[in-house]
Amino acid sequence: MNFFRALFGGNKSKKEEKPNESKNFDVLKYDGVRALKQHQFDYAVQCFVHALQLKSDDLECRDYLSQAYIALGDLSQAYEQLQLIADARPDNVAVLLRLADVAYMMENYTAMADVAEKALLVDDNNVQIYYYYAKACRGLGDLTNAIAMLTKALKLKDDFDTARLLRGEVLLENGDIDEADEDADILLARIDGNEDVCLLKARVLKAKGDAANAENMYNKVLEANPFCIEAFAERAIVRRQQGNEDGAKDDEATAEEMRASVPQDDEGIEQKIKEKMQQADPYKVFNND
Repeated sequence: MNFFRALFGGNKSKKEEKPNESKNFDVLKYDGVRALKQHQFDYAVQCFVHALQLKSDDLECRDYLSQAYIALGDLSQAYEQLQLIADARPDNVAVLLRLADVAYMMENYTAMADVAEKALLVDDNNVQIYYYYAKACRGLGDLTNAIAMLTKALKLKDDFDTARLLRGEVLLENGDIDEADEDADILLARIDGNEDVCLLKARVLKAKGDAANAENMYNKVLEANPFCIEAFAERAIVRRQQGNEDGAKDDEATAEEMRASVPQDDEGIEQKIKEKMQQADPYKVFNND
């Protein structure tokens, strides 16, 4: 682009370059932030990369660059930028949590657990760290430690509904049906009608062999979200258990039709990342002073 050629091209003396360097950096950074807000992510990356060539120690600019990479689905580049920030600010929990979040999107649960462990050394009263640590443990198949981390989070914040929902799901996976049922009931009392909470309760009832009540709860899931594939597929099972073969076949056909219209996993993940980034303006994870 002519813009970048104007900043970096041409023959300039050393004396001319130094006074302009700070100004050029500010112009590039400002233009990058503007592009990020307007969801022009490719251009934002170009601006921030060139800006960091002028001033590599500007962590705020590096943070913005990581956001642009996330928006583009380039998670490895985003992780690299966040790691550089974390190296410079090892006691900044917000940076570590963002790093853990990107590791989760990359499905690198080992890295996610390592980051969460480092974050706990900085702040062992941060409920969000325990939640991320639990997600990493679950991804690694370590359900026992996932439950332990979520229990610690809930001791610190009893109304941390997201953590309770995850604990209920992990307890159910671990075969602890009664404990999962307790979490489901607490959540239903607080946020009845929520799709995810109703789905957890339906699965608990299904695991208990209570097909009739499980079907009723799957109905609630579908009232909240008529496009929940899991609800159709799982309601088919409990309907068949009750002898409703026609209803089971209808649900199976609906689930299969919906699956056929869903994008492949990789395509879906990339789209979710872009949608997530497009919902908010650029945000900071530290004070650059």
